[in-house]
Amino acid sequence: MISTVVWGTGNVGRAAVRTVAAHPGLELVAVVVHDPAKIGRDAGELADLGHELGVAATDDVDAVLAARPRAVVYAASGDVRFDDAMADIVRAVRGGAVVVTPAPYPLYDQRNAPKELREPVLDAISAGGGSLFVSGVDPGWGNDVLPLLVSGLGSAVDVIRCQEIFDYSTYEQPDSVRYLVGMGQPMDYQPPMLMSGVPSIVWGGQVRLIARALGVELDDLKETLDRRPLDRTVSTRTMGDFEAGTQGAVRFEVQGIVDGEARIVIEHVTRIHPDVAPDWPQPPSGAGAHRVVIEGRPRIEVTIEASDEGENRSAGGNATAAARLVNAIPWLVDAKPGLYDALDVPVQPGHLSRRS
Repeated sequence: MISTVVWGTGNVGRAAVRTVAAHPGLELVAVVVHDPAKIGRDAGELADLGHELGVAATDDVDAVLAARPRAVVYAASGDVRFDDAMADIVRAVRGGAVVVTPAPYPLYDQRNAPKELREPVLDAISAGGGSLFVSGVDPGWGNDVLPLLVSGLGSAVDVIRCQEIFDYSTYEQPDSVRYLVGMGQPMDYQPPMLMSGVPSIVWGGQVRLIARALGVELDDLKETLDRRPLDRTVSTRTMGDFEAGTQGAVRFEVQGIVDGEARIVIEHVTRIHPDVAPDWPQPPSGAGAHRVVIEGRPRIEVTIEASDEGENRSAGGNATAAARLVNAIPWLVDAKPGLYDALDVPVQPGHLSRRS
C-alpha cells in the first residue's frame, strides 16, 4: 500500500480523499487542513463519505511530512497563494514524496515553464527523490488527453476546441468566484483572472501541450473575452446573493494560432446562474459539462457530464480532476523521480468498487 496524504479538503481535496479511500493500492495516512474548525474531524466526514475513515484532520504539516509519506495529493488552493503553494509542493517533493496537484498552472506544460519555477522543483527532485505531476482542475484531462484521443478518430483535423461550461453557483470558493473571476462585481471591475494575458498564462500551457502532441508549431497565443451582467438578483446556495447589474457570466478563449488561424482553442463559459447569456453554449442538463469538438472530417463532438456531492452536480468536474491525479500515483511511484506532465503520465484504468 502506498502511504498517501491529502493536503486540503476544499472542492478538489474532498474528492481526493474519496478517491484515495476507494483505491486498493493507496492508504490514506493523513489529511492536512488550514481551517481550525476542521482540525480533529474525521476525513470521512470532511469528504462527505457517510462513514469515518479513522484519520483525523491536522494542521501539523511538520509532523505529517516527517513521517515521510510516499505520496501527497496537494489540493490546497494556489489561485490566491501561488508562492505559498509552490513552497509547500517543493517541500513535499524534497522530502521524497510523489506529489500530484492542480495548483501551479504554469507547470501544466512543464517543459516550457519559466526557469524560475522549474529549477526549484528539479533541485528538490534531485535532492529528495520525489516527483511532481501537475494536471488542471478545469479538468486537465478535458484539455489534453481527451482532445488528443478524440483527434485520432478522424482523417483530417481542422480545429480542436475544448470547452468548459460551468455553473459557478455551487462552487465553494467565494474569493475565487467573486474577486478572481469577478462574479457579482460591477461591470467596470477588472477581475485579475480576466486581465489581458492572464488566461494565456493559466491555460496556454494546455494549448501548447496539444500542439506538442500534434507536432505543430504555434505562431502565437491569442485571447477573446466577453462578459454579461445579471438582469436580476440571484441567490446561490453556497455564496449568497449576486446583485442585478453585476457580472453574471464570462466567456473567453485562449487560441493557439497555427499558420495565422485559430486551430487549437480552449474556451470557458461560466455563469453564476443558468439564465445568464442563454445564447452562449449550454450544458445538456443545465448544470455543467466538458466538451471537445473536432472540426474536420468527420466532425466529432464529445460531451462529458459528471455529478457528485448530491445537489452540487458541478462538483463532478472537480471529482474527475482529482481522480486523474490520484489514480496516477502508482504509475509515478514506479517511474523514476522526475517532473511530469499530462503527455508523460497515462490515464490509469479505474477499479471496480467494493461491494459490502
